[in-house]
Amino acid sequence: MIHHIELNVSDLNVSRQFYDQLFPLLGYRLFQDWSEGFSYRKEKQYLVFVQTVPEFLEAGYHRKAVGLNHLAFHASSTAEVDMITQQMRQSNVKILYEDRHPYAGGEETYAVFMEDPDRLKIEIAVSEGGGYNG
Repeated sequence: MIHHIELNVSDLNVSRQFYDQLFPLLGYRLFQDWSEGFSYRKEKQYLVFVQTVPEFLEAGYHRKAVGLNHLAFHASSTAEVDMITQQMRQSNVKILYEDRHPYAGGEETYAVFMEDPDRLKIEIAVSEGGGYNG
């Protein structure tokens, strides 16, 4: 089991708005909050978001480069995926792969894919077949 994941973000306030909206829908609760970061926790696992220091901002992030491609979270049902999709659309969050939604991850995975403010891909999925679906 993963203990925690820490992500550096380009704009802490913008990332905070996004995750404050998304994570409670997934059952995560605010865990830590300080001037340079915040974290959300569910059970024993948590995700930490920290403001990138200025000298490293210029390099930016791209999920196709070496490093983290995306984060995928379990949904309890297709109804939960639909509810999250609707709420995020209402907040003008970009939903990826609209032409294949909700089966963009394959026919055995009902999911929504979106981007966080730094364009990190976020997947919320109910997988019937298990395994990697991209």
